[in-house]
Amino acid sequence: MHLFKNEIDGCFVKRFCNRNTLVALLLSSTLLACSSTDDEDPDTLVAELTEINETFTPQVLWDRSVGDGVDDYFSRLKPAVAYDKVYSASREGDVIAFDIKTGKEVWQNDLSDINNERSFWDARVSALVAGGPTVGSDKVFIGTESGKVFALSAQTGELVWQADIKGEVITKPALGENILVVNTASGIMKAFDANTGEELWKVEQDVPALTLRGISAPVIASGGVILGTGKGEVSVYILEKGQQGWTTEIGEASGTTELERVIDVDSAPVIFGDKVYAISSRGNLVSIELQSGRIVWKRQYSSYRQIAVYRNDIYITTTKGHVYSLNRNNGIERWSNLSLTNRGVTGPAVVDNYIVVGDFEGYLHWLNQETGEVVARHEVDGSGIHSTPTVSDDVIYSQSRDGDLQAIATPKIVTAEK
Repeated sequence: MHLFKNEIDGCFVKRFCNRNTLVALLLSSTLLACSSTDDEDPDTLVAELTEINETFTPQVLWDRSVGDGVDDYFSRLKPAVAYDKVYSASREGDVIAFDIKTGKEVWQNDLSDINNERSFWDARVSALVAGGPTVGSDKVFIGTESGKVFALSAQTGELVWQADIKGEVITKPALGENILVVNTASGIMKAFDANTGEELWKVEQDVPALTLRGISAPVIASGGVILGTGKGEVSVYILEKGQQGWTTEIGEASGTTELERVIDVDSAPVIFGDKVYAISSRGNLVSIELQSGRIVWKRQYSSYRQIAVYRNDIYITTTKGHVYSLNRNNGIERWSNLSLTNRGVTGPAVVDNYIVVGDFEGYLHWLNQETGEVVARHEVDGSGIHSTPTVSDDVIYSQSRDGDLQAIATPKIVTAEK
């Protein structure tokens, strides 16, 4: 039995699923964010947006639609930038490439109709996209909830190869040294030749009986595959053959119920220099030596959102929607911003001198890197922003739940010389 998470109108809901039963559960305050009333527990109260002292106005460069987006489903689909294009996908199988400067559609492919050999229903179920896109080796790689992996031409969108893997692919595949690594919710991780789709190796990981749905995406660095697990660990595998190296525990189970003891490492670890930075959904933010797996330092923060590392700083969004900046070398907190409490805040993205996060009402918020103060705000789409914004050359690419994709520039602030 697995614990599935869905995000509806800013509410984080998890569901126990078996073959015939679907029971919705309300969660503890650390994993719940819903509309509030005057009598609501302060721990679940959603922060209202207040007026800010805006120092600039974000500029929308172009605005396009990516099918129907992801609707109310939990998803980490987000745009990817490469080859002077922006690649994005909808849950129902639309994969689209846009010109990076103009936003003009370059090509579009419907994965639900890519083989023309199945019934309409089978095709739609097979093409429910949840992982990706990952771009490289002149290809776009996509994973689906039914365990399909598609490789499309980055230039034309035509199918290059496809493969099967047991379990849902709900995170981005990782690409390195011409090897594509795909992790699934069932604990199966496979490596494929990125050019041909040939299976190179397979690893079967143990998955606890009760887990979050948002499994960790794999990351490739220094000849290894690094990823978080449902058991609250960070593990490394040898990229060439798939042999396991070190494993380090970072989650700390606490509480009396099974739900309170869920300690998944759901966000992808971040490799910076010779360190790995990772965070557990209930436990710790840690710095780990890449070569040995030894913990350098750890601090008590909990999150399943992506973390960001920039220069000597780490930026995180906790399960409560609080945004923090910490020193990368020792984990000492620099600042905190609690103004977005329980707003379903995305992971942070770094752009110019700011940190940008999205929320469940579809707003992007720019935070000053040095102080954490919110200095600008922009509404993308009222349906909400579900994944960490993508940043390339100081342009933000953010996609709403309804599939509204915007390219947004952050104006440079010119300070007069003294």
